[in-house]
Amino acid sequence: MKKLLFSLLIAALVPARANAQLKGLLDKAKSTVESKTGTGSLSNADIGSGLKAALKEGVTKQVTKLTAEEGFYKNEAVKILLPEELQKVDKKLRQIGLSSMADEGIKVLNRAAEDAVKEATPIFVNAITSMTITDAKNILMGADNSATTYLQTSTSKPLYSKFSPVVTTSLSNVGADVVWEKIITKYNSIPLITKVNPDLTDYVTNKAMDGVFKMISVEEKNIRTNLSSRTSDILKKVFALQDKK
Repeated sequence: MKKLLFSLLIAALVPARANAQLKGLLDKAKSTVESKTGTGSLSNADIGSGLKAALKEGVTKQVTKLTAEEGFYKNEAVKILLPEELQKVDKKLRQIGLSSMADEGIKVLNRAAEDAVKEATPIFVNAITSMTITDAKNILMGADNSATTYLQTSTSKPLYSKFSPVVTTSLSNVGADVVWEKIITKYNSIPLITKVNPDLTDYVTNKAMDGVFKMISVEEKNIRTNLSSRTSDILKKVFALQDKK
């Protein structure tokens, strides 16, 4: 009787163990298939499209902020102050009771930058669209500002060419040329000072570009380090690779 019970127990245990082993093999096979089909890993195309989506989103977000009224003037990170040549002008105007004129001079420079940056998005989108898979992977696994550096390298020349005439027009439209003509004339009429004649278009153009890249770098760092900024599944997957580096 004891032998019969023992035999029945063995018969019951063997299928159970076999089923457990089979389940383990099936789970392992499923995991292997998922990793090869992209569920557990990403293809180069996925990495490229995910990174491009992140850059387009970041660029659009920051450019929109900068082109809003006082987007430069009220943003201390990018606010355009006076070039060194004109800082002595500002100081002298305030000394002789013309602070409001000095303040207006700074404000109109920032207005011109806001107008110019409206031309930036298509240039950035073109650079992002033209990005190769190698570019995308290098950016993803690179430093926290790799994307910003890539955009600076690939867009600075076309941005300057596009911004400069807009700044010239904008300086006129917002009355900056008139304001600064008065400021410079007033300053140059002060006895015993060295006269100034700054190239405001070049200065504002370069400062507008600096501001755009600065804010894009802020957004890039945010996406890289803040999980809540990864607003789609593809972004979460792509930057999860970066997190593991």
